[in-house]
Parts: sequence; structure tokens; C-alpha cells
Amino acid sequence: MARFSSINRTAVMLLVAVLGSTALTACTTTSSSDRESRLSQRAQLDQDVQQTLDRLYRSVPDARSLAQQSEGVLVFPGVLGASFIVGASHGDGSLLMDGAKAGYYTTTSGSIGFQAGAQSQAIVYLLMTEKALNRVRSDNGWSVGASAGVAVADIGANGQITNATADKEVIAFVMNNQGIQGGVSLNGAKISKVSP
Repeated sequence: MARFSSINRTAVMLLVAVLGSTALTACTTTSSSDRESRLSQRAQLDQDVQQTLDRLYRSVPDARSLAQQSEGVLVFPGVLGASFIVGASHGDGSLLMDGAKAGYYTTTSGSIGFQAGAQSQAIVYLLMTEKALNRVRSDNGWSVGASAGVAVADIGANGQITNATADKEVIAFVMNNQGIQGGVSLNGAKISKVSP
């Protein structure tokens, strides 16, 4: 009888080991697939970020020198918004510091009022001070307009940035298919870091 229980115990342990390794393999396969999908999405986002910056610099040449002076550049290449009375928008983006990727971020916002339709726009934030950069990088995220002086870039008739926006903590550019948009409010947008 002792020999039979020893065999049963060995069989049960072997069965548990096989089932455990099978479950672990299944989790690893799913994880690997998810990771590949995420890497593919991020590679596409990186391309979109660069294309958005190239488009901005072609439209507003002064933006390049301001970006070089900034502490960081936060780029959301495709912020999609939809509304019917209540509106919401969401987009994924990337923070660049000294031209190198420093993290991924999301932006979300909501609004209430008479509105209808859908639109896509690109938003670029130039974080001109270390204080503004630290707000964006904080674990709690950043509510645009709540703490930093954000100015949507005012572009003069000559295509240059006016002095009214050049001295703010954060300078924002909003672009749609037609080009740079003016008179846009970004207040209330919530920007949050995406975990790696």
C-alpha cells in the first residue's frame, strides 16, 4: 500500500508539472503575441510622430528652433474626436527629449455643448521649461491648463510665431488636414504616461 501511494504521489506531481508547464507556455505565447502587437503599434506611432514633426517644421519653420530650445517635445499625431452634444477625444503620442524617445503618452478630453461631428488633429506641445517637463512626466499625469501656462501658437501672416506665444512655459501647435489651427482651446485635456 505504501508503494501504491508513492506511485500515486509521483504521478500526481508529474501531472501537475506537465499541466503547469503547459499553462506557462500558453501564457508566454499570449504574452509574446501581445508584445509583438504592441511593438508594431509603437513602431507605427514612432513613424507618425516623426512625420508630424516634419509637417510642423515645414509649415512653421520657427517651430524647429523652439523645439531645439525646449526641454521636451510631446507629439500626438492623431487625436481623434467625436461628438454629438457630448464630445470626447483620445490620442496616443510620444515624448521626445533631445530628439530621442523618452516615453509614450495618451491624451483624453471631453466637452459638453452643442456640437456634432468627428475630426482628427495632430497636437505638438513644446515644453519650454523643466517645470513643464516634470509636470508631464509625473505619475499623476498632467491636466492641460490647470498648472502650466499653455499657449496655442499664434502664427502671424508671415508664417512666423508671434511674441505673444514665444515666452510661455508650453507652446502648443494644433494641425488638421488644412494646416495649423488657431484659436483652439486645449484646456482640460488629460495627458498620462503609458507604462512600458
